[in-house]
Amino acid sequence: MSTSATSGNTSSSLTDQDVQAIDSLRQSYHGFASELGKVIVGQKSVIEQVAICLFARRHALLMGVPGLAKTLLVSKIAETMSLGFSRIQFTPDLMPMDITGTDILQETQEGRREFQFIKGPIFANIILADEINRAPPKTQAALLEAMQEQRVTVLGKTFDLTSPFMVLATQNPVEQEGTYPLPEAQLDRFMFLVELDYPNEEEEIQIARSTTGDDHVTLKALMSADEIIGHQRLVRRLPVPDHIYKYAARLVRKTRPQGDTAPSWMKSLVSWGAGPRAVQNLILGAKSRAALQGSYMVRMEDIQAVAQPVLTHRIITTFAAQAEGMSAKKIVQRLIDETVE
Repeated sequence: MSTSATSGNTSSSLTDQDVQAIDSLRQSYHGFASELGKVIVGQKSVIEQVAICLFARRHALLMGVPGLAKTLLVSKIAETMSLGFSRIQFTPDLMPMDITGTDILQETQEGRREFQFIKGPIFANIILADEINRAPPKTQAALLEAMQEQRVTVLGKTFDLTSPFMVLATQNPVEQEGTYPLPEAQLDRFMFLVELDYPNEEEEIQIARSTTGDDHVTLKALMSADEIIGHQRLVRRLPVPDHIYKYAARLVRKTRPQGDTAPSWMKSLVSWGAGPRAVQNLILGAKSRAALQGSYMVRMEDIQAVAQPVLTHRIITTFAAQAEGMSAKKIVQRLIDETVE
């Protein structure tokens, strides 16, 4: 017996074992979110979006002002999943070798001297690239190969990174002095732009109560690295109906002002739209969300739920858009509302 998509034609189907694995993943995710809730107040949508990226085998860019627990969130995600965690504080004087590692001249037991490679902080499962836009482009580029190829090249030698591997980078949207904006090629490597907002009053009171005492909360490790890799493979096997593929392609093509598919109102607001990687990430994000929700196939609500974080950072707005107060987020939302199945 197998479960397959019932709307549209698809060659993918799920076995009974896959169905049981999806049920297990949904339970594990709820346990993971509940465990994080012991130290992270609110931010439920943020936790879901980061989990979607993790199980889709992709990376995320976290955007928010200081004090919204971005660093704490990333470190606790690694703790609940028994994963290696490294934090890299990006600064203007950070060099590529500070991330990747480098050869150091060491003396052997035989008294000879030889170069030995010392691994940098990139050799972990979850990497927190804190304030990534503070480092110069040369250092940002060192992270690009790791994100795309899951390997680094140092002095002509290539080193594979451990699996699972995920980069969670943070940016401060307010302070831009002395920063180096991420190039579009690197922004495109991030599956999601995850925006963190201020907590509401009740949540802020709860934060004050839980963080100003002497209690220290230790979280349970709920998933191993091997289990996460198995879940990532499962997500890739989730069936996608044909009309979902068509919807994703149609939505992305509408973001390109040079094409015939873009609506007339948008042409003066956007100078550059999303590329083909956006379609891939829409499908992968929808697959991951569907699996976390316990669905055995991708639904329209899944693709629409991930469209905003996938597309917002892939659209370059014009001065006319800024003058009219039309942000990339507002443009994407209007495109979602206007695009029908």
